[in-house]
Amino acid sequence: MSRFATLRLDKVSRSFGRHAALRELELEITGGEFVALLGPSGCGKSTALNCLAGLLPLTGGAIRIDGERIDQLAPERRGFGMVFQNYALFPHLTVHGNVAFGLKMAKVAKAEMVRRADRALEMVQLTEHAHKRPGQLSGGQQQRVAIARAIVLEPRLVLMDEPLSNLDAALRLEMRTEIRRLHQSLGLTTVYVTHDQEEALSLADRLVVMRDGIMQQVGTPEEVYGQPANRYVAGFMGYRNMLDVTVTAAQDGDRLVLRLADTPLTGLGRDALVAGGRGVAAIRPEDLDVADEDTTGAVSAAIEVVEYHGRELAVQARLSDGQPVHFRTGSRLAPGDRVWLAAAAERVLVFDGRDGNDGQNTQAAPDNPGAAASPDPAQRKSVIS
Repeated sequence: MSRFATLRLDKVSRSFGRHAALRELELEITGGEFVALLGPSGCGKSTALNCLAGLLPLTGGAIRIDGERIDQLAPERRGFGMVFQNYALFPHLTVHGNVAFGLKMAKVAKAEMVRRADRALEMVQLTEHAHKRPGQLSGGQQQRVAIARAIVLEPRLVLMDEPLSNLDAALRLEMRTEIRRLHQSLGLTTVYVTHDQEEALSLADRLVVMRDGIMQQVGTPEEVYGQPANRYVAGFMGYRNMLDVTVTAAQDGDRLVLRLADTPLTGLGRDALVAGGRGVAAIRPEDLDVADEDTTGAVSAAIEVVEYHGRELAVQARLSDGQPVHFRTGSRLAPGDRVWLAAAAERVLVFDGRDGNDGQNTQAAPDNPGAAASPDPAQRKSVIS
């Protein structure tokens, strides 16, 4: 398999008329990495992948492998493998024929072609289905064929465009494990596009969070999950509660004293905020705990909606100032109940109260990646104080 040390996207841009779908994307990928491009529909992640593949020409910037510019090469000359969302299999060919198709086009000798196709099918555990047509396979099996077709070419880069989005929940979990296993066992370099943050966190070595064609943050799953660079990234990575607060004072380091629904509390400032300013406190539902009424820093909330999620309930409540709040609990609650909620100060991230998108690229490269690690279980039960 052809290897490379670095793949660099240097201010890569792509416009459609006046619409800039991708704006000066700067990213360096090391050989052997698994990088996930993450964001909602229309954020530019698939555009970036198609630019890498050569399916879309750039309108600005360059793509280089080990210093050599490749963005002007035709797709078939880049040596990449591609796995599409809709599988893109040939219905008239057998499974083996689909996998061997690229090798046939490359004029690989027949014996070698058969050997490599057999090996690829063995890797994705489809040997016994080699003579079936794609229409005779399940969705998960068809996706395995698509993956085998990509890796049989021994590509220096594998590109995957939301490959699991058409599968049911159980198959998605199974295929996630399979994709990661193949990446590791074959020493692949993979760029993976998804809108599913759980999928990205479980698969990737690094995440690239996109919004409106602009890279918002790049970092390890631990960095992006625990230290979101801005309000947008926080919301996308599961900080469902975005609560309007007033900053009343600054303490040591990045600690801020806040007021939420007439309750004083403490959080960690992620933007330059001063006393008297407005902020947004981002809190994950799982980081809010039901507390006693007399707990310092606990806020009162009235239960509105309760959803059963197995071992716990997902609850929507409303604070006294009218703001909705979401939390999870194992306690039995019902609409109309009143509870008091608290969270560890380290789990309350405070951003500027204005729109979270400043229109600039934000890189996440903290000096202490472990700073966002989960706190001690005892600390987990402490309150906003």
